[in-house]
Amino acid sequence: MKQPLPPRRVVVTGMGVVTSLGNDPEILWQALLAGRSGVSEIRQFDSRAFPVRIGSEVDLAALPAGANGAAPGRESRSLRFGLHALDRAWEAAGLDGIPLNRRRAGVCVGASTSPAEEGDLAIQLELATQDDPRQSLAIFRRHPHLLAGVDIASVSTRLSDRRQLGGVSMTVQTACASATQAAGEAFALIRAGRADLMITGGTDSMMSVLSVAGFTLLGALSQRRDDPARASRPFDARRDGFVLGEGAGILVFEELGHALARGAPILAEVIGYGSSSDGYRFTDVHPEGRGAIACMRAALANAGIRPDQVGYVNAHGTSTVQNDRVEALAIQEVFGRGARRPPVSSSKSQLGHLVCAAGGVELVVTVLALRAGILPPTLNLDYPDPECDWDFVPNEPRRAEVEVALSNSFGFGGQNGTVVVRRWDPATAAA
Repeated sequence: MKQPLPPRRVVVTGMGVVTSLGNDPEILWQALLAGRSGVSEIRQFDSRAFPVRIGSEVDLAALPAGANGAAPGRESRSLRFGLHALDRAWEAAGLDGIPLNRRRAGVCVGASTSPAEEGDLAIQLELATQDDPRQSLAIFRRHPHLLAGVDIASVSTRLSDRRQLGGVSMTVQTACASATQAAGEAFALIRAGRADLMITGGTDSMMSVLSVAGFTLLGALSQRRDDPARASRPFDARRDGFVLGEGAGILVFEELGHALARGAPILAEVIGYGSSSDGYRFTDVHPEGRGAIACMRAALANAGIRPDQVGYVNAHGTSTVQNDRVEALAIQEVFGRGARRPPVSSSKSQLGHLVCAAGGVELVVTVLALRAGILPPTLNLDYPDPECDWDFVPNEPRRAEVEVALSNSFGFGGQNGTVVVRRWDPATAAA
């Protein structure tokens, strides 16, 4: 009987970010270790009439002019972030000038819809109130960029176009789990032999009047506006909601042989992916963490890893009362309370919640932690919540040699994703 071929191995060869703490992975990493926060007063619009006046915003002026070919007001912030992060990841992977089979290279990213500029909201309202189709067409002729701005598929299309990639092109929209599920699907495509190289991660910007107002009405956002840097407090007893953020985290995934053949820098190995749905309520996580538990266990099984082999978990850790409690409960169930339970920390304590981009940036952070042998902290964890009983690496980074790590994203509506990564060991390249 013919033996089945072993699964193809997948490695990370390039990473790029756009965040409120910097637009380069190393700059971001140093800011995280220094305990800096990217949360401040909202600058994109006048928030004085809002109970929520803080966010984690990207400084567009800090992006190199013309780096992504964006025409001001004609591309969404989300797309501009994604293009910039793609360019940095592509360069870091050493792909410039390398001959590629572009039909075997694709894009799978997490993203949401977002208007190109705040002023576009007024144009969209004008469109919505038109009874005469001819007037609607006239508005689109004056503002054709709106067609791309409201189509999430345009994000993957534009990233594919950017590097003339002719393989799979998908945009994933599963709320806060988008980028992690996109990375998992990109991993699965390469592992199954359907691609050799995938651009993945996520990009998003929901820093708008509409988004801030909506999340405020849901009661999901922190109103600690007197001290913005201390507002995001995952697993802290005094947490009062998450801080809305924006940015991008883009990674290059490659089949191991493909990467080795071109002498690519290998940053980490992706070894597993799990996905689940709570199957509970659209607005609430399952109170017993049913979906989160299933997701982490599926990821570990897919990786062929036991819970006691995991040395670190980058948590979803939003700083909302219920989500943090349920995630802590799920982690306790999956990993038990033995001596080998892994430390856990939340990057959202410093970056806020980047929604569809969150899992991309957090996967970058997880890879950096493996490479550096340092765990990033959970900032503002001053009063540990007794219901979140775990080692959450409070306030200070910690040295720890970690072999295997998880990156969790548990999205609104009960959509869950977990990616498992392993520190790269060149000695295993021929294994």
